Amino acid sequence: MSLIHRPIAEKDIQIICGFPQSEDELFCLFPKAAFPLDQSQLQDAIAQRSDSTVVELDGEVVAFANFYRWAVGGICSIGNVIVSPAARGLGVGSYLIERMIDLAFSKYQATEITVSCFNQNLAGLLLYPKLGFQPYAVEEWKDKKGNRVALIHMRLAKPVANG
Repeated sequence: MSLIHRPIAEKDIQIICGFPQSEDELFCLFPKAAFPLDQSQLQDAIAQRSDSTVVELDGEVVAFANFYRWAVGGICSIGNVIVSPAARGLGVGSYLIERMIDLAFSKYQATEITVSCFNQNLAGLLLYPKLGFQPYAVEEWKDKKGNRVALIHMRLAKPVANG
């Protein structure tokens, strides 16, 4: 299994639009979007964000994320995280989030990285703590059907250098 990451390209947008398999999955990725995700919705999100990144598995685009907040010497917030259905459970999500962490600390000298995850996103809730993120707040939201859901906010502080 060969994973690489790179900045998003125009040709990737339609592929990523096919990743969310339901309205609920899309809500976890992009709460403001209408299902099915289309190119214009994704392009609008990308235009308002920074460092939109894709992961390729053996030459195929299989994951996507970006920063919705980024500040040199401050906080970077990872958003729009999704892994293609075919690549789930293969470590692609971990690889993607690790690359985004590296980018936040190296490019932006971030002091902290945040990520937020809805309660129904079990994969995310299990992944982020494995990568060092710790919950710090819970916010009540309404999903597209009007149901109460919890948005769990997590953070990862910049490692302190020894010596």
